[in-house]
Amino acid sequence: MSKEVVFDIETIGDIRDFDSLKVTVVSVYEYETDSYRSFDEHELGGLWPIFEKAERLIGFNSESFDLPVLAKYYTGDLKRIEHLDLLKEVKESAGKRFKLNDLAKATLQIEKSADGLQAMEWYKEGKIDLIKQYCEQDVKVTKEIYDFGRKNKMLYYPTLTGEIQPFPVNFDPKPKAAVVQQNGGVQGGFNLTLPF
Repeated sequence: MSKEVVFDIETIGDIRDFDSLKVTVVSVYEYETDSYRSFDEHELGGLWPIFEKAERLIGFNSESFDLPVLAKYYTGDLKRIEHLDLLKEVKESAGKRFKLNDLAKATLQIEKSADGLQAMEWYKEGKIDLIKQYCEQDVKVTKEIYDFGRKNKMLYYPTLTGEIQPFPVNFDPKPKAAVVQQNGGVQGGFNLTLPF
């Protein structure tokens, strides 16, 4: 049974000022338990053991956004956990970046339920439960894109003329030597939240 974890975060702050960003919600899907869970900023202590036990974290634009934002809250080094950024793989394969929603519509005929700006408004209104529902739906879309790409070795994107074009992807785990080199360390070393 896989111990991979798909995740997404929602934030509040100025996207142009990275230091101003703070987490409002983090949602995860755990393959091991086939379940979704969400954590608000004050519940992040419950998230770290899930990350630390994961065989691999899977996100969308997570290498340059989600993980650096989360690193401000985590006392360890999130780079030591094996990680797959679907957007990075898509860009390397297709030669350009695509929005998650565009890939989901072209590949799976599904769409996201809202957007990050709406989630910021909900935060200002104190509607954390709505943010959790939205973030979990984003995780579901990310998971389904990952599952489809892993199984079929391809995804689809829409062209400017509305045609749907396939492109190859490889979401398989990299050999351990490549992971060590990529992450600059060895996974499974000392962690800071799990008991010994």
